[in-house]
Amino acid sequence: MKFDVLTLFPGMFEGPLTESILKRAREKGLIDVALHNIRDFAFDRHSVTDDYPYGGGAGMVMKVEPLAACIEHAQAGSPEARVILTTPHGRPFSHAVAAELAREEALIIICGRYEGVDERVRELFVDDEISLGDFVLTGGEMAAMVIIDAVSRLVPGVLGSEESAINDSFADGLLEYPQYTRPSEFRGLEVPKVLLSGNHQEIEMWRRHKSLEATALLRPDLLQSAKLTNGDRKYLEKSPKDVR
Repeated sequence: MKFDVLTLFPGMFEGPLTESILKRAREKGLIDVALHNIRDFAFDRHSVTDDYPYGGGAGMVMKVEPLAACIEHAQAGSPEARVILTTPHGRPFSHAVAAELAREEALIIICGRYEGVDERVRELFVDDEISLGDFVLTGGEMAAMVIIDAVSRLVPGVLGSEESAINDSFADGLLEYPQYTRPSEFRGLEVPKVLLSGNHQEIEMWRRHKSLEATALLRPDLLQSAKLTNGDRKYLEKSPKDVR
């Protein structure tokens, strides 16, 4: 999987890309992340990439010429890539969107800054717009890191266990069940006995029920689109009202 990231601050990616799972995935050649400094494609000796907006107003707008040149440079190496703009205007990012993007061969991610990008960038180049949520970041770099991380986890071979991605929160539309490890007792709190029983069928049922309870309590909106069985629905009907 190839990621081309267009940014004014490539140094921001140094930490996330050189640690943990993303580092190992890059070393194994499972993902490739190329950082492109938009300033390198400016047309003046001062490397100006922003200007005042036509019509007036506060803030600056990212210029179309450097962005166009940078995008076309990235496209030359990844002609099949989907071009994504990180912006509050975009569709909300989710596990389903990450899974969709993971099926692409390559992604070009434009990190927006300031008051946004010249609208002609959208019209000429952008295939998709993505937002992390209803809040404002200082720039699209953080959003790009989140997209790369979430998408990379779904690329075959990136995680140590393929089951980890399958059982992730939101993979089936529900929050994940509680997790425990040794010791079996800590400060009076014990690991649920079912997890020590060795009965895998009962363990799976317990985990499913706890996942349903957590979702109903913390994110009931997810139940509207979650993949629920008839047994799930019956369990939720029997659950205490304060859980539902």
